[in-house]
Amino acid sequence: MKISPFQLFAASGIVLLAALVWNAKREIDRADPRRQTGESGIVMLGASWCGYCQRLKASLEQARIPYTELDVEDGAEGYDAFVALGGRGVPVTVIGQDVVYGYDTTRLGRLLAERGHAVQLQ
Repeated sequence: MKISPFQLFAASGIVLLAALVWNAKREIDRADPRRQTGESGIVMLGASWCGYCQRLKASLEQARIPYTELDVEDGAEGYDAFVALGGRGVPVTVIGQDVVYGYDTTRLGRLLAERGHAVQLQ
């Protein structure tokens, strides 16, 4: 069986595309904040203009709960983490290995309580 130059070109293009997709997936996985949170760490992805983000920040700070804040509009770590988590809006909160999309006070309160944090979400 003879392979045409077109078939060889198409096959090499497919291999190149697969390598690019694999590398992009690896970069996205590397940006996932769950890699750093363990079972109880907290990361909040937000934006300065977001009222719900400000409410969540105030509640965490008032309860003296340690957390890391990442700005999704920074074009770097925060944005990459947002993409890795499939975010569509803010806030996105990572508590241990759990991800909470939006300002879901019931779920946030439950996950925080499971980790020993007493917090009153506004």
